[in-house]
Amino acid sequence: MKPPLSMSLDPNVAARKGFRESEERLKRFWKAVDVAEGEGGWSVTLDGRTPKTPAHAPLRLPTEAAARLVADEWAAQGEFIEPGTMPATRLASTAIDRVSRAREPVADEIAAFAGSDLLCYLADHPTALAVEQAREWTPWRDWAALELGVVLEPAEGVVHRPQDPAAIARVRELALRLDDFALTGLAMATPLLGSAVLAFAVQRAVLSGEAAFDLSRLDEAFQERQWGVDAEAADRTAARRAEAALIDRWFRALEG
Repeated sequence: MKPPLSMSLDPNVAARKGFRESEERLKRFWKAVDVAEGEGGWSVTLDGRTPKTPAHAPLRLPTEAAARLVADEWAAQGEFIEPGTMPATRLASTAIDRVSRAREPVADEIAAFAGSDLLCYLADHPTALAVEQAREWTPWRDWAALELGVVLEPAEGVVHRPQDPAAIARVRELALRLDDFALTGLAMATPLLGSAVLAFAVQRAVLSGEAAFDLSRLDEAFQERQWGVDAEAADRTAARRAEAALIDRWFRALEG
């Protein structure tokens, strides 16, 4: 018998539990995956039925492209559901269940990152790294000032430098202008990149997710060139780069 969609199709809960025991793994029980336009947007459908979020809301997105991005994850599942392979589904569920009800706190967190934005902290040594950071990051601080109206001041070293409260308020204002789905993407991108500026650049399609990720890890890449990189660190980096690429696809899908 097919389980109720509102019960079993809950990738967030599945991810938290981990399904360590084989009997806990949820089997795929649908054949056809599609999307359907209806009141309020585009729904993912499994054999014609719409799965539910963890809070039992319909899995409905604002554009067909976004719905298909999520639907593709359901279509790609094998015999068992693997929540770790469904990041767009988790983004959609987070937007619907959580961010929609906590927009201001989410915007506050993004603005707080701007207060210590990665692009503002240049290395004081080694000199070669500081030169590289200045060359690669200064254009994006300039872009933020010109295009976002967010003026952030750089500093050398790791000592915190307070930013102009007006700049932080502007970041919060810009975040709150986004709909729930784009705000969710921004909230995921900002801590991943360590930079609200880079997150906005990806959201506005002036940087790809992978390019922004590479900018965010100039210091790590510098150390790798000096000392090499082990397989475990390379795997972590690849996973984070894939996450940045997914967030980029999420923003582009929201554009329709």
